[in-house]
Amino acid sequence: MAGKYFDEWQVGERIEHEIRRTVTETDNLLFTTMTHNPQPLHLDIEAARASEFGQILVNGTFTFALMVGLSVGDTTLGTLVANLGYDKLVMPKPVFIGDTLRATTEVKELRGSKSRPDAGIVTFVHEALNQRGEVVCRCERSALLKRIPV
Repeated sequence: MAGKYFDEWQVGERIEHEIRRTVTETDNLLFTTMTHNPQPLHLDIEAARASEFGQILVNGTFTFALMVGLSVGDTTLGTLVANLGYDKLVMPKPVFIGDTLRATTEVKELRGSKSRPDAGIVTFVHEALNQRGEVVCRCERSALLKRIPV
């Protein structure tokens, strides 16, 4: 188990996740079509070339999902009860095919669960950064995690 229990986290703790991922045309195409998103900026090279971006723009929901996925191994793998919500999601820079993304996580808040004495809520701040170190996605994630078994 790679994730940490609620009791093992500290506010302010920061992780630079080791896994990186280069976004491919296939990633963007499959994710966009699987989610029935007809946005031409993601699917139509000619429309994308005519846009202010001049190229295919990677689907933002893929970027968000990848950011969270890159964090799971170090945060909640094996200790998660449930994700409770994602807040303050922003995408300050675009992602393009060929960009390599990495993720960081910081613990913002810890609080015990009132209804589940065997669990607690961790609020993580996740960021995805491209190969130039620019933040391309950020959010707060509230996760209900198991406490260390007694």
